Amino acid sequence: MAEKFELPKRAMAIFAHPDDADFGCSATMALFAEMGVHTIYCLLTSGNKGTHDPKMSPTRLARLREREQRAAGAELGVKDFVFLRHDDGELEVSMKLRGEVCRAIREMKPDLVLTQDPWRPYQIHPDHRVAGWSAMDGIIAARDHLFFPEQLRRGVTHHRVPRVLLFGTTEPNIWFDVSRTLDKKIAALKAHTSQIRNPALLDRMRQWAATTGRAWGLEAAEAFRYLELG
Repeated sequence: MAEKFELPKRAMAIFAHPDDADFGCSATMALFAEMGVHTIYCLLTSGNKGTHDPKMSPTRLARLREREQRAAGAELGVKDFVFLRHDDGELEVSMKLRGEVCRAIREMKPDLVLTQDPWRPYQIHPDHRVAGWSAMDGIIAARDHLFFPEQLRRGVTHHRVPRVLLFGTTEPNIWFDVSRTLDKKIAALKAHTSQIRNPALLDRMRQWAATTGRAWGLEAAEAFRYLELG
């Protein structure tokens, strides 16, 4: 099915924490970048509680994880970053967050958004659920001029996103051959040194990509739920 997929000009991943997209869709983002797509990362939180180090402060961890995400993005060819810098674990579905995501979409103008599947059953992390919902709600708000009109008065124009790829889904309907970019995904994950200390985790990522690809006779693949929006 991916052979029929029309490449976007600008692809934006919207996700909860530093490293979420690198686990979920980074090989595909690297593939897009190799093919000339302008790729963008939009992070909703700073991931500033993701540590077991009793000496680490939230402020210091936020700075560290932002640097790690920039380094990871460099491995993938990500061109732009939007850091909304909410506190880890405290995302809530709200008009404030919807407006922030709406503004990011209006400013960056992606024609494809990748985000965490908010419909995934038994998704236990609240930030992952909220990130997916806020991305979808932000997409709808961004297209209509009467949503957050104060943004338009400041020179930002409304923008329609026609397509979405949901990662971390249990109901995929599209796949991408990432055989040639899987090493970039692994390199991106290695950049998250505060989070990934066990090499076995990287081996599992390779195994996951191989298992996903096997269904289509590929060495490695990433799968998504693909939505076309009216």
